[in-house]
Amino acid sequence: MTTSPLRHARARDAHALLAHLVGPSGRDERLTHLELLPAREAVPAAWPAWVDPRVRAAYEGRGVREPWAHQVEAADAAWRGEHVVVATGTASGKSLAYQLPALSASLAARGRRGQRGATTLYVSPTKALAQDQLAALASLGLDVRATTHDGDSPREQRDWTREHGEYVLTNPDMLHRSLLPDHERWARFWGSLRYVVLDECHHYRGVFGAHVALVVRRLRRVAAAYGAEPTFVLASATAADPADTAGRLTGLGVRAVTDDASPHGQVAMALWEPPLGTHTGENGAPVRRAASSETADLLADLVAADVPTLAFVRSRQGAEQVAATAADLLAEVHPSLPSQVGSYRGGYLPEERREIEQALRDGELTGLAATNALELGIDVSGLDAVLVAGFPGTRAALWQQVGRAGRGAEDALGVLVARDDPLDTYLVTHPEALFGRPVEAHVFDPCNPYVLGPQLAAAADEIPLTAPDLELFGPGSRDAIRRLVDAGLLRRRPRGWFWSGSSADGRACDLADLRSTGGPAVSLVESATGRVVGTVDGDRAHGTVHPGAVYVHRGERWLVETLDLDDHVAVMDRADPPYSTSAREVTDIRVVEESDARAWGPCRLAHGTVEVSHQVVAFLRRRRPGGEVLGEEPLDLPVRTMQTHAVWWTVPEPVLAAAGLDPADRPGAAHAAEHCSIGLLPLFATCDRWDIGGVSTALHPDTGELTVFVHDGRAGGAGFAERGYDVARAWLTATRDTIHSCACETGCPSCVQSPKCGNQNNPLDKPAAARLLTALLAHHP
Repeated sequence: MTTSPLRHARARDAHALLAHLVGPSGRDERLTHLELLPAREAVPAAWPAWVDPRVRAAYEGRGVREPWAHQVEAADAAWRGEHVVVATGTASGKSLAYQLPALSASLAARGRRGQRGATTLYVSPTKALAQDQLAALASLGLDVRATTHDGDSPREQRDWTREHGEYVLTNPDMLHRSLLPDHERWARFWGSLRYVVLDECHHYRGVFGAHVALVVRRLRRVAAAYGAEPTFVLASATAADPADTAGRLTGLGVRAVTDDASPHGQVAMALWEPPLGTHTGENGAPVRRAASSETADLLADLVAADVPTLAFVRSRQGAEQVAATAADLLAEVHPSLPSQVGSYRGGYLPEERREIEQALRDGELTGLAATNALELGIDVSGLDAVLVAGFPGTRAALWQQVGRAGRGAEDALGVLVARDDPLDTYLVTHPEALFGRPVEAHVFDPCNPYVLGPQLAAAADEIPLTAPDLELFGPGSRDAIRRLVDAGLLRRRPRGWFWSGSSADGRACDLADLRSTGGPAVSLVESATGRVVGTVDGDRAHGTVHPGAVYVHRGERWLVETLDLDDHVAVMDRADPPYSTSAREVTDIRVVEESDARAWGPCRLAHGTVEVSHQVVAFLRRRRPGGEVLGEEPLDLPVRTMQTHAVWWTVPEPVLAAAGLDPADRPGAAHAAEHCSIGLLPLFATCDRWDIGGVSTALHPDTGELTVFVHDGRAGGAGFAERGYDVARAWLTATRDTIHSCACETGCPSCVQSPKCGNQNNPLDKPAAARLLTALLAHHP
């Protein structure tokens, strides 16, 4: 850690900040690229004439003398009844664009005797963001009945909201499970509905996005039953095609407002790669210094220099660790400094979060390590530096996080610290993949039959479905209805399809798992006391809490005794054995139906429906530390099967032979190419590597050739594999380039090793994978 004359004189020059981090500390080789993002001048606009004078006065009282041009453009469109999406940068005031028309409409429609005015339904991905929005509305001091309706709302508050609420803030889960199924109790609210706000809508992607898109269609249908046709206003981080994304989400034509008129200073954006460490991981591969450790060092340096800094860390535990490590480093400099750094993550109580946010604004905290809870529009901005520990999955999320740096027109610094991961390695060595490129298209498929069926059942339970309704829910609705009838969940009557599920089936809305957690969660129970220690997602239980597994929970080590998959319970005891465990899984894949295919010379690219089966068959015990294998224990766990979507490519024997790939080389080549391609797909589709999976084989029975599959990780598919098919040349070229550019000799976590490999990263052949991909791409038409 270094000290600097920057201390006690908060620097505004981003170059000085970066020089401080690189300079005498000998870190110059870690800086792989510096990009200067230009400053932006503000473009104000006049207040629209239709804005209620009380609303205008409230904002002027908070210091908003004039709105920005993009706020007025979006607010005007919404006031006219146009559906609109505001896709501008972080801290650009998107909330004003929907609050102006919503609050003005509510006050204008208020009855003389105080009856409910026009209503607004605000939907955000998280409860925390809704609470922040509520606090911002309350600070205006307007006579608008704003309240939250979520899982934390007590019964008395819910009753009041149904009877009196005008501006109701909720989330997709509560909309799905409460407002829509109980719509008759909300009749007056639905009948007065003027606006629906979908905030941070870029978070609705994959299977979650598909569910939310269909919940929105159910919302439109229920509102129409009460005579309302609300105007939709969506807010999003900068998106590749926000009008298209918003249109798929709502099923409506949506106007996009994308010209950001808010001011912003110049940002110096640094790409930073931690050095290779002296120790090795699996198969003797070198391991880079952890991004979290590197970020803790940088955070400590900036806090010591009195530079307000926010460090984004991907996990809750990681955020706590970065804050603690930075505090320890600061204690070596001065005993007053550790109190200057804190952590912020989901799971804190609302009052704890408010206290932390206020401490950062007031200067009591100089540094904060946070999860993306601070990415979701929560009002903490005006910082001099932002550190991002690992690429957050999408360019949109990266710019959302880096956008927290900058105080009005002043300069700021952003640093992306690479993890030991193929995607991060590619980005810090190929800056053109980040800068000067549009952000990703948002991928979700509302026609996914595994999503569409449960959502249609929920819709029929709310109001019986009719033939015209099926057009609202899109292609595949009739097939889904037929399957529901065959399953006895719907019954056809002259007036439409009615929900007929038995009491054992529960409510229709229970059939749909919006967050796709992979089935019921498994409870982790302490054997001695019966205390529930925590939970693990159902689809992760086989690999993490099988009998004999060593499970780490909040820093404590536990040894699993039994796993009951019927009752969803794993029984375990506190223990600290001198080893860790890792599951070995066998995965098979079968082509069910090919949707499309393209010839790449003698090679072939295709996508379609596949059946994927997984079975955890054993686990390895590895010495701790060191990682040597101490033994392997067999397991008797059932096979899990799902039907999903995949993209795959095949290479025939003559091409393999011409590339110098002997039969013995091919399994390792295909396996390494599969791993790296999974790691790189998030660059092109809005997914994480944990959202997708893969299978590779030197000779697949369905194709008769070497085949590499990459498939969506949820039943029915999420759209990621199809996106990979659409951009296959760019995606696979990036995969090959990552393997070529990695400094290791035989393969490491930065290129071809995967933390989720069920075969313990064996076999892997990095040089052969590069030759295989080169041969494939040489035949691209």
